[in-house]
Amino acid sequence: MTPVIFRKFKDAGDVIALFPTLPGDHYNDTCGSYMHVGQHGAACVGLIYETDPAHESEYMPLLKELERIGYSDLRIYQRYQPHFTALRLAELR
Repeated sequence: MTPVIFRKFKDAGDVIALFPTLPGDHYNDTCGSYMHVGQHGAACVGLIYETDPAHESEYMPLLKELERIGYSDLRIYQRYQPHFTALRLAELR
């Protein structure tokens, strides 16, 4: 299962999918992310704390898009879990 956390930007309300166990790049503090516009990219893990939780009705279109492009094993989390950091760092090694 691939953990995903859906968050919403406070200013524009755009929804972002954060993959807290997948490295975003070669830095320890980034994780993978996906948005409708821009699609895949790296995001600072701290973004989780700078955004609001997205409600199911808000993230459902993005979830459907992720499933269409091949993400069939997503597990939705509402909060960042402490063990996510260790899993992401292990992927960097």
